[in-house]
Amino acid sequence: MKPARFEYVAPASVDAAVETLLAANGEGKLLAGGQSLLPLLNFRMARPAVLVDLNGIKELSFIELRGESVVIGALTRHREIEHSPLIASRLPVMSAAMRHVAHLAIRNRGTIGGSLSHADPAAELPMMAMFYAARLTVQGPAGRRTIAAKDFFVDALTNCLEPEEIVVEIEFPIPQHDGWVFEEVARRFGDFALASIAVSIRRGQSGIEDARVAAMGVADTPLRLEDVERRLCEIEIDVRMPDRFCEWVRSSVSPNSDLHASGEYRKHLLGELARRALKTALAAKGDRR
Repeated sequence: MKPARFEYVAPASVDAAVETLLAANGEGKLLAGGQSLLPLLNFRMARPAVLVDLNGIKELSFIELRGESVVIGALTRHREIEHSPLIASRLPVMSAAMRHVAHLAIRNRGTIGGSLSHADPAAELPMMAMFYAARLTVQGPAGRRTIAAKDFFVDALTNCLEPEEIVVEIEFPIPQHDGWVFEEVARRFGDFALASIAVSIRRGQSGIEDARVAAMGVADTPLRLEDVERRLCEIEIDVRMPDRFCEWVRSSVSPNSDLHASGEYRKHLLGELARRALKTALAAKGDRR
């Protein structure tokens, strides 16, 4: 199929893009990588009056260190994040997760801003935004504002952006952890995840001093399992900890069934991934920052 008729605009700045969206009166759509939007256009599931192409705004593509955070421009391609030495050294869980993002052709074109805005609950980058407690800077007619990742994702394929707002950059604070792992299972490599978990920890004298745990594929949004994190920091490390962690993670989620897997299977799978992930994180010797 072919898309319905639309007006095409390629602004040279974020200000101009916002003005174009404002003039479209809610009938505008942003084009970044186009990996989610173009199929919707071709099937006429999306029928914008105006298509606003952001690809000419070069200042939206960057990866840089700012103090204790890594900041990524919204137009940065998946492949740039996947192969970035800065991401690998400071945000290693994200670096590992990027290898699971779809297929090479999609990683070559897809953008982080587009992925976050699409808000697919089984996509890796929204999960990473939750895991790292990211802050998204967005620009609209009233200027710029910052949104915490936990407030950005509202429901499946739904974010909190106003129709005239554009994601400009995303800030990822760097956790000081010494053990981490990313685990994912999909029906085929490159498919959306049936279940996935990310874990990172900082070990102390007798136990875990700090922990991050996030999951996806088991709810309508990616999840940060803060209660599980707290429990990890309240007990001593012993051989039973991975089994306890498995049960805590399972009890924290209530997945729905769909044509790919039952809710009970997803729940069981996430628990097994959690058990394996914590064993790997605990085995780290401080060289996996």
